[in-house]
Amino acid sequence: MGTLRITAGPYTFRARFEEALAPQTCRAIRAMLPFKSKLVHCRWSGESTWVPMGDTKVGGPHGLAYENHTSHPAPGQILLYPGGISETEILFPYGSTLFSSKVGQLAGNHFATVIEGGEHLGTVGKLTLWEGAQDFAIEEV
Repeated sequence: MGTLRITAGPYTFRARFEEALAPQTCRAIRAMLPFKSKLVHCRWSGESTWVPMGDTKVGGPHGLAYENHTSHPAPGQILLYPGGISETEILFPYGSTLFSSKVGQLAGNHFATVIEGGEHLGTVGKLTLWEGAQDFAIEEV
């Protein structure tokens, strides 16, 4: 089972890949590692943060299909939205979330789940809301 170290601002989380439920998405994420960007607070999705990735193509030239997808992730259920009607992004929820964009409700591929550090998810959410973008990194350990 693959394990990830996720750094969001000053906090570190450990997450497990959901390889049995989202194998193609896990492969696509692995191909991007180590990944570094900025984490910002969501505008439409509620209690969540996200990593905007613009027009980045994930999973090859034809992109990824839906797998293990949801619009209602629980705190710590990390999603990849591979693009389509909105931009490519990683969703990092910390509370009540309905995954959306300016074009409406979205569904993202749940590819990893936080298994350590979950008690800091809300703090990271509030930090991005009140203090702005935070450094964000994902690496496999």
